[in-house]
Amino acid sequence: MPDISLTTLVVLCLAAAAAGWIDAVVGGGGLLLLPALLLGLPNVSAAHVLGTNKAVAIVGTSGAAVTYVREAPVQVKTAVRIGLAALAGSMGGAFFAAGISSDVLRPVIMVVLLGVAAFVMLRPSFGTATDAARRRVSRARTVAAIVLVGGGIGFYDGLFGPGTGTFLVLALTAVLHLDLVTASATAKIVNVCTNAGALAMFAYQGTVLWQLAVVMAVFNLVGGLIGARMALRKGSEFVRGVLLVVVFSLVAKLGFDQWNA
Repeated sequence: MPDISLTTLVVLCLAAAAAGWIDAVVGGGGLLLLPALLLGLPNVSAAHVLGTNKAVAIVGTSGAAVTYVREAPVQVKTAVRIGLAALAGSMGGAFFAAGISSDVLRPVIMVVLLGVAAFVMLRPSFGTATDAARRRVSRARTVAAIVLVGGGIGFYDGLFGPGTGTFLVLALTAVLHLDLVTASATAKIVNVCTNAGALAMFAYQGTVLWQLAVVMAVFNLVGGLIGARMALRKGSEFVRGVLLVVVFSLVAKLGFDQWNA
């Protein structure tokens, strides 16, 4: 583990807990965890920061996924199929990542996110249990979820990354007509698949600070378990509110990155 102060370690652990909570509710915990690691470990390579981030995040995501599967009506087989497609897509995205500038992608993603926020605000029934219950999911929609949601968002995750969990929740709600709680649950299983693939690669390359990751992962797990239980208890309206906060936070972060690029 790098030589860091106790204060920095405490701040990183608190950030890991908060990121686990955000990830469990609606995705997007990386918006907090990755910048915290970058600021807390200024002398550590970007590859080690990314690898450590994945090692921490997968623990909280896995804990949240188990909690959701036990208490929410999740179709685990469908979620795993989407996850495997996302894993393949992320590998493809990573392959092309070196040839595409993030400066080009940021404005496009910002516009998409603002459109998503407007849609969610203007359609209060989006992602509610009542809205989901009225709609049947055809086999074609399930295949579309596997190919487009899994492969497409997985490709985006490998290519660029920010907001992947949030995009998964929104896409699963729209394509499979899930309520937001069930979509969050399904997204966690997909995230476990993609994180596992990425972590395996980082571990193979030796770019994971395992001692630090283990300590932070404990806090991330606690945050993830609390977040999942809160989402299950408070329901879709609560998830919807957190979703909007995360979407606007992501837009602000992308805008800041674009301004300083």
